[in-house]
Formats: sequence, C-alpha cells, structure tokens
Amino acid sequence: MTIFTKRIYAPAAVNDGWRVLVDRLWPRGVRREETALDHWLKEIAPSAELRRWFGHELDKWPEFSARYRAELTALRQRQPQVLAELRRHMASGNITLLFAARDCEHNQAVVLKAWLEDELARSAPS
Repeated sequence: MTIFTKRIYAPAAVNDGWRVLVDRLWPRGVRREETALDHWLKEIAPSAELRRWFGHELDKWPEFSARYRAELTALRQRQPQVLAELRRHMASGNITLLFAARDCEHNQAVVLKAWLEDELARSAPS
C-alpha cells in the first residue's frame, strides 16, 4: 500500500488506486464527469478558517502544517468514520490524495499523507 499525492488536473495513472479529492472546495475548471475520482472527502480538508489564514504563503507553511495536523487529530476523535473510510481503502491497496493547489510540495494533501503515514506507523504491531 502506497499513499500518493497528485494534482486533480493531472491524468489518472494505473497505480493510483482509490482516488480521493481532499479539498474543501471543488477545483476550478474541473468537470465532475471528466475526473477519474472515486470519492470527494471534503470533511478531511483543512477548515475554511485555516485555509484562508494560510493563503498558500510559504512563510506560514510550518504553522499551517501543525494546525492542520491538530485538526486531523481532533477529527479522528470527533468523526472516526471519516478516517475509517480512508484506512479501509488503504488496507486494500494504493490511494491517491488529490488536491487543486499549484504548489505540489506545500498543500494539505502533503500534510495529510504524512499524518496518515504517522498514524499507520503508530498503529502497526511492534
């Protein structure tokens, strides 16, 4: 099982596995019927307040990452079914976290991928 991140504007690949959009807002210029999308999980995206605060300003990246990780941890407690769905698909193969941001290294999918990998490592048998 591998977790990939990819812009929603990039073409689907055979090894993408389950493709899930992790943006709170639908991406501009993307028609739903033309995407190779399995699911839109907007509940897992950063809050609207955090997204607006970050504004893709690179100097805010470390703080954004920390705040988003805190939101994910709170979500795990508040809505465990959201993460359970991701875990179920991760257990059955690859997943691709899709995002619309232009910056492929500083976006919520990158933080979510790292957080999920940390969660998997924490829950793995020793």
